[in-house]
Amino acid sequence: MRLLIVLLLALMPLRLAAQEQQAALLVADQLYITRDRELVASGNVEAFQNGIRLQASAIRYNQSSGALSIEGPITLTEGTDTVILANAAELDAGLRNGILRGARLVLNQQLQLAAVQIDRVDGRYNQLYKTAVTSCRICDDGRPPLWQIRAKRVVHDEVEQQLYFDEAQFRIGNMPVFWLPRLRLPGPSVKRASGFLVPSIRSTSSLGVGLKIPYFIKLSEKRDLTITPYFSSSTSTVELRYRQAYRNGRIQFDAAVTRDELQPSDTRGYLFGRGLFALPRDFVLNFAIEAVSDDGYLDTYGYSDADRLRSELTVSRARRDEYIRASFYNFKSLRDDEVNETLPTLVLDGEYERRFFPRALGGEVRTRLVAHSHGRISDLVIDSDDADDIVDGRDVARLNAQVDWLRSYTLRGGLRTDTRVGLAFNTFKIAQDSTTTDDPSELTPHAALTLRYPLARTTARGVSHVLEPVVQISWTGGDRLDIPNEESTRVEFDQGNLLALSRFPRADRRERGVMAAVGLGWSRFDPQGWDAQISVGQIFREDHDTGFSTTSGLNNLSSDILIAGQLSSGNGVMLTGRSLFENNLALSKAELRGDYAFGRGRIGGSYVWLQEDADEDRDSEVSEFALDGAFEINQFWTASANWRYDVASDRAATAGLGLRYENECVTLDLQVKRRYTTSTSVEPSTDFGFNIGLRGFSADTGTERYVRSCSN
Repeated sequence: MRLLIVLLLALMPLRLAAQEQQAALLVADQLYITRDRELVASGNVEAFQNGIRLQASAIRYNQSSGALSIEGPITLTEGTDTVILANAAELDAGLRNGILRGARLVLNQQLQLAAVQIDRVDGRYNQLYKTAVTSCRICDDGRPPLWQIRAKRVVHDEVEQQLYFDEAQFRIGNMPVFWLPRLRLPGPSVKRASGFLVPSIRSTSSLGVGLKIPYFIKLSEKRDLTITPYFSSSTSTVELRYRQAYRNGRIQFDAAVTRDELQPSDTRGYLFGRGLFALPRDFVLNFAIEAVSDDGYLDTYGYSDADRLRSELTVSRARRDEYIRASFYNFKSLRDDEVNETLPTLVLDGEYERRFFPRALGGEVRTRLVAHSHGRISDLVIDSDDADDIVDGRDVARLNAQVDWLRSYTLRGGLRTDTRVGLAFNTFKIAQDSTTTDDPSELTPHAALTLRYPLARTTARGVSHVLEPVVQISWTGGDRLDIPNEESTRVEFDQGNLLALSRFPRADRRERGVMAAVGLGWSRFDPQGWDAQISVGQIFREDHDTGFSTTSGLNNLSSDILIAGQLSSGNGVMLTGRSLFENNLALSKAELRGDYAFGRGRIGGSYVWLQEDADEDRDSEVSEFALDGAFEINQFWTASANWRYDVASDRAATAGLGLRYENECVTLDLQVKRRYTTSTSVEPSTDFGFNIGLRGFSADTGTERYVRSCSN
């Protein structure tokens, strides 16, 4: 029978003296006192003192010296992150100072430090001598771990959670790779600490082989800076990242400064910034900064594949019955066929929307006010005699106000009616264009009646079917103002705007006259099988609308037939598609996306086809498909690939391969990317990237990983 003895320091002459004078708890199979006044505990011994738990086969306490002589195997646990295993130990009564022999320190159940001897000092420092450090699994067959750090001495600071190495040697297996006289690394529980991060290797056909060595600087608990020198035979680059957290928001800036052989006389670089802040009264401020020295810099250095940059400042608030937004945008195009001086690069945009529920009238009253202006850098005036009106400096401002009354009814037979009546006011201010009126205005009434008749059925297997035919009759009065089309140059006809009063994306254009929209939706829901949704729709109008392009599918009295659907198997198969068919069932536009996820990976692909359309600045058809996927070769290796092919040009656009190895102690990433497209600022290039991550230092990533087996 085990003996349980509680030693209260204030009552017993045999004290296990602790700095905080807390009671000690000792549990053992046997407990006795020798003639020399030694307290001996043996057999499954456990001692608890000041949050420290000690497990051993035997403990001897000397009253005169206050020392503990402990026989192993010994397990000393402090908190949840520090465990020391040893063969023998000599410690003081508070378990805060002493020597442990044949010891091993385990941090955060991940990082292992094996040493000939560990000295505990002040309950804060653990000094390890002749130490081997690794987070890899160590097998009993004598095989070395994948990686390890050998050091003459290692000091572990439990308060600062830092590891200090003397004469450190990094090894892969048993082969030394490099040696450092001094080295400091954060412990596994540290989230942020100043120091070098893991280097990475990048090789491109335009810049050659390069090395990135990031250095992280912890400026405070809420601020940090990362400086990354990038060296190669063709470039000298310094990358910067600054982050700061506030009580009500956060910011991040990424930048780089470059001198290279591609443009030897220029200093190149970029700056990207993001910020988000919560303001009083539920407002939110969001800003973004995107700037670059030249058009080809971002793509060459792999910082971004964007071909248009957008800087913005937005203040907004969203509530249940109210939405407010005010935005400022600045655009910069990196495309070869666009000139920023003649593009609307400076944009002011704001909107206010509010809805009310009047009891006397019933239904919902929705009001909306939109203000917008955009300007060009160019000060050239459009003239009817100009041979080339593309090079112009037209500036446009508009104000749109709209009020709508909406009400829905469900009749006894299940027929649902939606009624909408409204009035819109639009006024414009057009500058630097002599071909149009300076300040045209209009007042536009509109109304719509929508009828739906949903039909539902559930089978004996629990499969639900919903069939919903819908018809809408709408009318928009007035005639379109004779103003240039500045904002609604691209129109998409899909299931989201089938029942819209106007399918133009912006308020500078509206559909006019009497229109009818008919549609049919079918949905299938199977808790244990396939789900499906299909929508079919078409629009009929009284008069032609010349504002639509040919490929929009809306330029005739009867629109193209819209067919859209989604199919899901519930076990990894997903198909989504949308197509437009002309009245003779000839295909005019198509897009399709398919994905299949299985036990060891996934594969997906998409296809897009568009006809040529001069109104949308597309002088040739677009036919392109893309493939992407990943496959787990085994529990450690994962391969990935992506490919984008331009069928119309009969050549590949981009391609990429990736290989990733991950286990309990290391992560390896190898990526190869190839871009085949060319322009005046960017050449075709191949990019190789290689990264190594050692687990056990700093915070855990939390991702799933597998532990290697010691079996052959």
